[in-house]
Amino acid sequence: MNRLARGALMPVLFLSFWEIAAKSGWLVYESLSWPSAIFLAGMGALADGSILLSTWQTCQAALLGLFIGSCIGILLGAILGLWAPVARMAGPTFDALRAIPSIALMPLFLLMFGWGLSMEAAVVAYACTWPVLIATWAAVRGVEPRLLEVADVLEMRFGERLRKIVLPAALVRINVGVRIALGVALVVAVTVEIAVNPRGLGYSLVLAQQSLKADLMYAQILWLALIGYLLNAALKTIEAPGGGAGRGA
Repeated sequence: MNRLARGALMPVLFLSFWEIAAKSGWLVYESLSWPSAIFLAGMGALADGSILLSTWQTCQAALLGLFIGSCIGILLGAILGLWAPVARMAGPTFDALRAIPSIALMPLFLLMFGWGLSMEAAVVAYACTWPVLIATWAAVRGVEPRLLEVADVLEMRFGERLRKIVLPAALVRINVGVRIALGVALVVAVTVEIAVNPRGLGYSLVLAQQSLKADLMYAQILWLALIGYLLNAALKTIEAPGGGAGRGA
């Protein structure tokens, strides 16, 4: 409790100073708003359901893109990690593709899918593929060679080898890549919504800015921070049993 109180001290002091400075006229910039107005705007958006609908749209695209990107990244990373000749041939191509910013592909995906969930999820999936692929590639290369020799002796097919040996042995390190990709997914989803896609929290931020509703804009930014924190905490909770098992072994 003392640690929590110490951690909350600086934010409370900052918000108190902000509120007092705004109410006393020291801060006259309308774009700054003040904490009590931001809180009321956030409560209003929760009451009318607008922020919940926008949250669902953003999370829908972010999590769908994360799922697709993770599946592709794990599959390709496992192939590269298990077969060194394939990695030598495909590695330069993947390095070149990885250098393309996912946001730069928005016009292409917009032509392919149009506005909406599919386009946004495609951009997110492309961005999420690379951290998962790199983490999986490194994790599979670090799998105990004797386990792979057992798979060779048992003449396991690729799918069996992946499911029964490689993924269980590399799961903890792969999950690190997925956690990184989760943060990327939320950032890219909101960026796409701000730039071109009229849906979700990113678009709501643009509408609040254009309507000069600074209090609502700040409330949505804080709401986004809370969503990111909760999603990361949820993934850490899922990871905990596996991580503990790995350390105990």
